[in-house]
Amino acid sequence: MYLAPHANRWYRLAFWLAVLTIAYNLLEGLVSVWFGLADESLTLFGFGLDSFIEMISGIGILAMVLRIWRYPGAPKGRFEKTALQITGTGFYGLVGILSTMALYNLATQHKPETTLAGVIIAAISISLMWALIHYKTQAGVALGSEAILADAKCARVCMYMSGLLLASSLIYAVSGIWFADSLGALGLAYLSFTEGREAFAKANGAECGCHGE
Repeated sequence: MYLAPHANRWYRLAFWLAVLTIAYNLLEGLVSVWFGLADESLTLFGFGLDSFIEMISGIGILAMVLRIWRYPGAPKGRFEKTALQITGTGFYGLVGILSTMALYNLATQHKPETTLAGVIIAAISISLMWALIHYKTQAGVALGSEAILADAKCARVCMYMSGLLLASSLIYAVSGIWFADSLGALGLAYLSFTEGREAFAKANGAECGCHGE
C-alpha cells in the first residue's frame, strides 16, 4: 500500500520510539533489579521486574506499529496477541510477588539499606517516559492512529509507577520511615494489576482504557 512521505516519516518515528522503549526497559530492569537486591529495596526490585514485563509489552507494541504501518486496518496478529497475554500474565504474577513480600516486610519491619538508587532511576525514568508520551502522541495525532494514541496514553501508567518509586524512595531517604518502601511496593502491585487487566483487554481487541484516564 502506498503511503505519502509524510506518513512514512511518522510511522518511522513510531517504530524507533517502540525500539527505544524496549531497549530502555531492558536496561532499566537490569539496573533496578541489581540495586533493588543490593539495597534491599522491594519497591526498586519490583520496579525492575515491571520493566522486564514492559519490555515484552514493548515487543507487542513494535509488532502493532509494523502491522498498522504495512497493513492499515488489519486485525491483531497471533504474535501480537501472545505478547499481550504474556504481559498480562506477568503483571498478575508480579502482583502476587510484590503483595506477599510487602506484607512480609511490614510484618517483620524490614527496611532498605538505602533508596538513593531508586531516586536516581525514578527521576531518569520520569523524564524519558514524558518524552516518549509526547512524541508518541505527536505521531498518533499526525497519523490519525487511535492505536498509537492508545499506546501513548497507556505509557502514562509507566510514568505513574516511576513517580511512585520516586515518592517512596524520597520519603525513606529524607525521613527514614521504615514502612515507606513496603507501601511503595503495594502501590506498584496495584498499578501492575491495572496493567495486567489492560493487557488482556487489548489482547481481546479492546483499546487501552488506561488507569487514571
